[in-house]
Amino acid sequence: MLTGKQKRHLRSLGHALKPVILIGKKEVDERLIAETEAALACHELIKVKVLENCGLDRHEASEALSAATTSDIAQVLGKTFLLYRPAEKPVIVLP
Repeated sequence: MLTGKQKRHLRSLGHALKPVILIGKKEVDERLIAETEAALACHELIKVKVLENCGLDRHEASEALSAATTSDIAQVLGKTFLLYRPAEKPVIVLP
């Protein structure tokens, strides 16, 4: 679980990121979870965008993907959200 200060730090880092994962009408399935796992392993902090044709609400999608990948939600803003999971050798140093 992230503290407020840690979330604030991750939000500042994630501001300039482009969405790596897009959630469309297939919603959260096995393939999407595998792609998210790979992206988190590479980047630690990723931005996910919920497209217009997705049947899930942005909060539902963030909770489902976070639970499936054992990551933390750093921010939900508009149609995008940030997921964070530290790597084995963390690059991002949290305050």
